[in-house]
Amino acid sequence: MPYAVVRHYKESSKLIDELKQRSDDVESLVRGISGFIAYDLVRTDSGGFSVSVYEDRAGAEESVRAAREYLQKNLSEVGSSPEVLQGESVIHLAA
Repeated sequence: MPYAVVRHYKESSKLIDELKQRSDDVESLVRGISGFIAYDLVRTDSGGFSVSVYEDRAGAEESVRAAREYLQKNLSEVGSSPEVLQGESVIHLAA
C-alpha cells in the first residue's frame, strides 16, 4: 500500500503563497524522490497543508527530510516548521 505524509502549516498563509510561487521547485523536489505518486498543496483559512503520497515508507520519509531541508534553506523567514503526520494508506483511491 502507498505511504502518505501530511504537512500542516499552521498560520502560514505567506508560506503557502511562497510555495505556490515556487511551484517548479516543489514539483522538482517531490518528483525527484523515488516512488512518487501524488502531491497536493491546499490553502486553508489559517494556513494550509500538503499531502504527499509515495509507493513506500522510504520515499515518504525522504520527502519529509527533503522538504525540511528546502524550507530551512529557502523559506525559514516566512513560516515555521509544519506539523508532520505520516502513515500507510489503508484505503487508496485514484481516478
